[in-house]
Amino acid sequence: MMQVKYLVYVLRNLSLMLCVGALLVACFNNKPTSKKRRKKSTATGLPYNKKGGFQVSKFKGQQVGPNLVFIEGGSVVMGGFTEELVHTGYTPKRKVTVLSFYMDEAVVTNVNWREYLYYLQRDSTEEEYKAALPDTTAWVRELAYNDPLVQYYLKSPGFDDYPVVGVSWVQAKGYCQWRTAVANKSLSKKAGKAYKKGEGEDLPIESGYVLPEYRLPSEAEWEYAAMAMVGTQSLDFLQSNQRIYPWDGSSLRRTSKKDKGQFLANFKRGRGNYKGLPGESDSDAPTSNVRAHPPNDFGLYGMAGNVNEWVEDTYRPLSFGDEDFNPIRRDGTGDPASDYDPKHSLVNDRAKVYKGGSWKDVSYWLTPGARRYLDQDSSTATIGFRCAMTSIGK
Repeated sequence: MMQVKYLVYVLRNLSLMLCVGALLVACFNNKPTSKKRRKKSTATGLPYNKKGGFQVSKFKGQQVGPNLVFIEGGSVVMGGFTEELVHTGYTPKRKVTVLSFYMDEAVVTNVNWREYLYYLQRDSTEEEYKAALPDTTAWVRELAYNDPLVQYYLKSPGFDDYPVVGVSWVQAKGYCQWRTAVANKSLSKKAGKAYKKGEGEDLPIESGYVLPEYRLPSEAEWEYAAMAMVGTQSLDFLQSNQRIYPWDGSSLRRTSKKDKGQFLANFKRGRGNYKGLPGESDSDAPTSNVRAHPPNDFGLYGMAGNVNEWVEDTYRPLSFGDEDFNPIRRDGTGDPASDYDPKHSLVNDRAKVYKGGSWKDVSYWLTPGARRYLDQDSSTATIGFRCAMTSIGK
């Protein structure tokens, strides 16, 4: 009998402890968040969303467009491996922190660009449409038979999922602006009665139905995403190594049994050797399908080889004194163009960075830290781009 009473006593106390614990957990989890708003202001105590009062929209999380991959922010060592590489396409190593953002899983393709041209021709002026046409003559070489690429590469369905090329930095920026407008227009229609607005009025940012702009990634974002240093940190979260390429190891070939020996990127293997021997070719064109090779650890395809990619940054040879938190160079701040002789240098505020290496580059340029530049209105058959988008909170 005593044992039964003791057991009842223990169970009662255990139940009491569980109840107290549940209350504590409930109190702890009652913190207001973007997705879990309180009905009253934590500052004034006034109610939200009453008629004539302050309105706070429900937030179900950031709307994410198609093809975008979430890149969790962190720190990365940018630049080359040694100071000796400063004058050969690299900058000295420096550690920076990048905020979380989204990036296209793969570069913008020919079919993506043709869709863009279709809507521009339908909804915009002829001048805007013509300004967006890629330079298909970028394939032309006097001593090479690239004529079929000039005619078919952009338009043929066989090349739909190949990277668009012949696009300048300015044209890439125009595409980002168009994509933002179209995506937000679509979201506005989906919002429907969820947010009251006047006829023809754009949704405000406060509605929670407005996407941040599609844009070119910064050089730091691009390099961070290419490195994909996910799971490579030691227990104390120090970056103990730096990848040579967007994958582990120094080899350019796959090591798995199924695909052993196949190349991990589309690049120039050596003088006169762009595709290798019959049977190991990446494709029938200089470029490859944008998903022809394995993605990196962030799930991004083609972060080395195939085509170089425009980034937002204005080019300067060195990065000393630059910001180390979410860095970007928009102009010549701290390193003015007037310091460079225009007769002997192409460095100015129109020079924009591109990265990643291409089908026409040797493996040296596949390293994420490598960087080159070109005038913002110029284009080649080796440069494409992908879009990025800011993350606006969990």
